[in-house]
Amino acid sequence: MAKRKIAIFTGNRAEYGLQKPVIQAVYDHPELEPYLLVGGAHLNEDFGLTKQEIARDGFKVFAEVKIDLPQDNLVGTAQAIGTGILNLSRTLAELKPDFLVVYADRFEGFAAVITGSQMGIPTAHIEGGDITEGGALDDMVRHAMTKLAHLHFTTNEQAAERVRRLGEEPWRVHNVGFPALDLIAKGDLATPAELAQRLGLDPARPLVIFTQHSVTTEFEQALAQLEPSLQALEELAGRGVQVIATYPNNDAGGMRIIKRLEQWAAQGLPGVQVQGSLGRYIYHGVLNLCGREGRGACLGNSSSGIKETPALGCPAVNIGSRQQGRLRAANVIDTGYDRDEILAAADKALWDEAFRDLCRTCRNPYGQGDAGARIAQVLAQAELGPALIQKKMTY
Repeated sequence: MAKRKIAIFTGNRAEYGLQKPVIQAVYDHPELEPYLLVGGAHLNEDFGLTKQEIARDGFKVFAEVKIDLPQDNLVGTAQAIGTGILNLSRTLAELKPDFLVVYADRFEGFAAVITGSQMGIPTAHIEGGDITEGGALDDMVRHAMTKLAHLHFTTNEQAAERVRRLGEEPWRVHNVGFPALDLIAKGDLATPAELAQRLGLDPARPLVIFTQHSVTTEFEQALAQLEPSLQALEELAGRGVQVIATYPNNDAGGMRIIKRLEQWAAQGLPGVQVQGSLGRYIYHGVLNLCGREGRGACLGNSSSGIKETPALGCPAVNIGSRQQGRLRAANVIDTGYDRDEILAAADKALWDEAFRDLCRTCRNPYGQGDAGARIAQVLAQAELGPALIQKKMTY
């Protein structure tokens, strides 16, 4: 029997790090054959040219799909979605996959799910049903992707219930957990010794990893929202805390944050470094060093601070509104865009032993680390045909 052709689209570095267990599981399944479609920021030097990470992981890229953000604003986002649809439609017409797998809530994935659904390709969506009400466009995009997709792989039961309440038939919804936890459960992350060698870190000293994205509907305020964070980081660095800041996503407002980070790095502050992208393996190693293996914290407004840190016992300081409403564990401290508030939260995360003990033992609501294999099995067993494509509302 011929293997099913599974097209998997990835559009940026953060997305790929979460998709890797799914890609690997599709590679490993005897009834599936993966075809990796790589686009968006993966192909952009300004955002780290992260297609190179995919190559280092040993995955073969079937096609590179140009989805450029031509302007650092919302007009550019809309134009990029249009470009993505045009270019993806050509690739998918050539490939004729049995399934298209897309992830989460970004504009690149939105272009992919529109393309797949309009071409009659069975489309599977990972991470639907989550909530982020803090000013990003993520919620609207995520729920729209749910209604365009034919199978849903959620990361938690609350999200699965939201997808069902959107009118999706229950048999389409599979609560599999958060794929990134698969790699953490396997211990596939950098050791403290590797981090010392590759990043020049001292594992015995406290460490902060920082990523702050623009809030899409507030992108004009991105720099004003960033400045209190940088002030807090400077204070922490002055106290001997090592600081790693990474580039934001390629959203509207992202380029101005990158330029400000580069200006900040040029000051030569002791113990401070700015990295375009750490890659998933190093990033999880850093979170582990901040949590179970050392002393540190994750600061910023990335979803990884909410969803990945609990599995590594890492305290998280969530800044601003971007992750508002997202399901979280007890290791997260929420703050506003205020230097003193951020510093107080960072001090608690770094030095409050009772809180750090809680972070190491708190329950992670995002699964147990077997999502990739569960997704691959559904893709192998799902019945192809009109019933899969022709969706029905349940209300």
